[in-house]
Amino acid sequence: MGTGKKNIIVISLAIWILILLTFMILSSVINLEVAFVLWLIGLLVILELSDSVYLEHGYIKNLKIITFLGVIIFFVIVVLKVMEIVAK
Repeated sequence: MGTGKKNIIVISLAIWILILLTFMILSSVINLEVAFVLWLIGLLVILELSDSVYLEHGYIKNLKIITFLGVIIFFVIVVLKVMEIVAK
């Protein structure tokens, strides 16, 4: 049962990334920071929808660790952007 849910998570994240890349290519704006933030938003939504209150699979725990690291990287991006704005 867990494997089916795991496959759905992987497929939905892959579809989200493909949609993201398609719109970035169509708009001719490929920005790694924007892509990372939108990927992180998609990951957070998928994690929230797939997480169970009563049962936590190993892959959900690993996904939470990846999400935590993504939030830390997001925080670093925000701090660098704020420092860039303040320096002007």
